[in-house]
Amino acid sequence: MSTTTTTQRFAIDPAHTNAQFSVRHLMISKVHGRFATIAGTIEVPEGATVPTSVDVTIEVDSIDTRELQRDAHLKSPDFFDAANFPQITFRSTRFEGDGESFKTIGDLTIHGVTREVTLDTTFEGRGADPWGNNRIGYEAHTKISRKDFGLNWNVALEAGGVTVGDEVRIELNVEAIAQ
Repeated sequence: MSTTTTTQRFAIDPAHTNAQFSVRHLMISKVHGRFATIAGTIEVPEGATVPTSVDVTIEVDSIDTRELQRDAHLKSPDFFDAANFPQITFRSTRFEGDGESFKTIGDLTIHGVTREVTLDTTFEGRGADPWGNNRIGYEAHTKISRKDFGLNWNVALEAGGVTVGDEVRIELNVEAIAQ
């Protein structure tokens, strides 16, 4: 006799999800930003904490660093080139570990370049909201080299160093609703 595990599909709730990043500026501080428009799905076996699939799309035009000129520059061909590469995507390929902390490995595509990345992921919980929806939450983070994705623009500083650091820290806080 075989048993079948039911997999539940969750849609990312953009109102309760944050996709944030930080990168060094002028070698002395960090600029923080976020993307406001994020969509996707997470598939999780019933009763499990580790998904079997994650599929996310982020709209580059939704970038917000709280500085309109910087946002426009980041959308320009110098950086993301939003006109030609309007989306950032992540598609999981596998998961390592179990329980509440695990690795989510997948293909991240930025600026038309796809690289494998590993996200350190934590299961944050599952439960019903006041309106009867079943929700699930995760937190994840990783670091990438922006140059690995063709984001090479920079200016050398007179005193040494560069305007924009290469290492980008990505932090995700995701809440999703069962479909």
